[in-house]
Amino acid sequence: MKSLLLVICYLFFGISTSVAQDVTPKPIAPYTPAVMANGTLYLSGQIPRVPETGELIKGDIKKATEQCMKNIGVLLKQNSLDFEDLVMVNIYMTNMDNYKAINEAYAPFFKNQKYPARAAIQIGRLPMDAEIEISGIAVKHL
Repeated sequence: MKSLLLVICYLFFGISTSVAQDVTPKPIAPYTPAVMANGTLYLSGQIPRVPETGELIKGDIKKATEQCMKNIGVLLKQNSLDFEDLVMVNIYMTNMDNYKAINEAYAPFFKNQKYPARAAIQIGRLPMDAEIEISGIAVKHL
């Protein structure tokens, strides 16, 4: 049904079908992925789930980090924000030995190297036994 609607929108209104890529995985618990309050966007933790399949990326921390950041990017875009609007990021990982690889995958999302404040924390376990989870707070810069 969604595909049919996209085709109709494309044919009649010229709307690009790339809209289908602007989704995040369905939450696995009772929470909202992002909440805007008084001009501040609070982003719930994103684990490395692929939106189209719900698949969890495991065994490759760089790919997992990239997927978390892509999911965050979609939430930012849906709220007319981008990565440079992030003011605080929390990275939760199950193995601190992955810290360097996580940073290598994380940094390219900030095109102008304008990084937010950040905490990186090793924890015992994450939902769905993910290896990483990333949350954040964004504010539109004037």
